[in-house]
Amino acid sequence: MPAPLSGLRLLRMTYWGFDREAHTGLLVVNAKAARDVVEVFRTLYRKRFPIRKMRLVDEYGGSDFRSVDDDNTSAFNCRTVAGSSQMSMHAYGLAIDLNPCENPYVEADGSVAHQHCQRYADRDLNAKGMVRDGGKVVRAFARVGWEWGGHWSGNADYQHFSANGR
Repeated sequence: MPAPLSGLRLLRMTYWGFDREAHTGLLVVNAKAARDVVEVFRTLYRKRFPIRKMRLVDEYGGSDFRSVDDDNTSAFNCRTVAGSSQMSMHAYGLAIDLNPCENPYVEADGSVAHQHCQRYADRDLNAKGMVRDGGKVVRAFARVGWEWGGHWSGNADYQHFSANGR
């Protein structure tokens, strides 16, 4: 069962945009994870890690595809894992997708669903907003016990961080 509304928290956080300006964004997360998520985003802000945008998935009609297509960093979304009937960790408020265009979900064959993000499947590319293995973003999430989808075998989900690694 997905997280009930009473088990969620709306976070309003400041982040550095790709324009090098401070912006305020919104994330909905599980109440039990709220403190850890705030800690992670404080670290990213201090280290000036750029985030394209941070809006609620509601602005995209709940469509994960449209949110990703707009390069939106998001968390809670009551949805299943793509291609299955299993509830996503996003439905529990225990997963975050960060700069999903610069950090795409890459199929084992190297393809991505959002063609304008295809170039970011090349993880040797040096572009702002990309998450790097062992880098500041992965370390910030690891400090609160969250795992990175970039470590998955087969398909890699470079945008995805979750409390249980799924």
